[in-house]
Amino acid sequence: MRLVLALLMAAFSALPAIAQQVQLSETQNQAAFTVNGRSFVIARDQDNAAVLTGEFAKTSRPCPAFCIQPMRVSAGVEPIGELELIAFLETDVAAAAGLLIDARLPDWFGKGAIPGAVNVPFAALDAENPYQIDILVALGATQSADGLDFSTANTLVIYGNGAWDAQGTHAITNLIAAGYPASKIMNYRGGLEDWLHLGLSTLVP
Repeated sequence: MRLVLALLMAAFSALPAIAQQVQLSETQNQAAFTVNGRSFVIARDQDNAAVLTGEFAKTSRPCPAFCIQPMRVSAGVEPIGELELIAFLETDVAAAAGLLIDARLPDWFGKGAIPGAVNVPFAALDAENPYQIDILVALGATQSADGLDFSTANTLVIYGNGAWDAQGTHAITNLIAAGYPASKIMNYRGGLEDWLHLGLSTLVP
């Protein structure tokens, strides 16, 4: 038995090191979609030795203010992962029926974002913002004498920096407080941090 194991180990050690292809899933290598005439491609970093450094490599931040956020921010808001988000970009966003909302402040957005995202900072959705209604109309709501009608509003996916970041959570609660239907909101709690941990494409606006 020892001889067999030794022979097997010697055989495997003699094999050349081959980097494995890094796909999105077992059946999809990359995703491509177009938004407002601009084409985007999402793929994963092919470097099997790649690691994160900098801000998104941290494991611990002071709480408060950087506390772990809930998966389910509010009843009716669906939590999603990366593959669901990519499918949303390929279908809803590409068909102008949905929007990917980066709810972070502009300085964060300017450092890098998920391709196809639109920056709508969480604070801009607060009721105290005098332009809140204008933003809601831009998201697809219609305004009348009776108030806002969200029947034609876009389906939204909201994200922030990661599970430790409340910016996405605040954006969702602000939207719901304004009357946006929870059924038209999805929460990508993993945010840019989880996206980067999977080596997925980012874009610097």
